[in-house]
Parts: sequence; structure tokens; C-alpha cells
Amino acid sequence: RQVSLIRQSLFDQGFLDEQFIQLEELGDDANPNFVEEVVSLYYRDSVRLIHNLEQALEKSPLDYNKLDEYMHQFKGSSSSIGAKKVKAECTQFKEFCMAEYREGCMRTFQQVKREYTTLKKKLEAYFQV
Repeated sequence: RQVSLIRQSLFDQGFLDEQFIQLEELGDDANPNFVEEVVSLYYRDSVRLIHNLEQALEKSPLDYNKLDEYMHQFKGSSSSIGAKKVKAECTQFKEFCMAEYREGCMRTFQQVKREYTTLKKKLEAYFQV
């Protein structure tokens, strides 16, 4: 019961979308931890992408194409696990890249990291239960 309440709150609060449900459906008795393993891979990959983005944002002038490329990868990874809020912030970041708006990129990147960190904590709590 506690597991389903936590899971439902992740959807109700907009952290996850239907893609997460599709991931859950791919798990079976032979691989009951499938979703947790996929999410762990997402976190490992995300550390690298966030690091790449941080380094690219320190450069002057900014390479908006490179930033967009990194964020595109991060958005794709986030979409694959159903990270709804993270994906939305990635989309916003990409729009600022297209507009070559440095401040927007900087501000939105901080928001991407906040949403990512919040989701990570919530999913870790969910998987522990």
C-alpha cells in the first residue's frame, strides 16, 4: 500500500509520466528490478551529461550547438524513464539555446539540476520501499 501511495504521488505531483508505466510493464518475474536498473543507468549517464553541460556553460563564448546537443541527450534519457518535470526544463533550456540567450540557459540549467535532484531523491525513496 505504501509503495502504491508513493508511486501515485510521483504522478500526481508531475514528476513522472506514462513512460514510467511502460517501463514498469517491461519488468517481469525473471527481472523484477528492471525499472530500478534502468533508472540507475539513467543516473549514471546523467552525471556525465550534467558534467558536460557544466563545462560547456563555463566557456566563453558559449557553443549553443554543443549545449543543445548535450541537453538533447539529457532530455532523451529523461524521456525514456518518464521524468516529466526534468524533460520540461530540458525543453525550455533548448529553446534558450536556439535563441542564444545565455542568462536563460544558465537559469534553466539550475532548474534542470533541481528537478533532477528532487526526482532522484523521490525515486530512491520509492525503490527503497
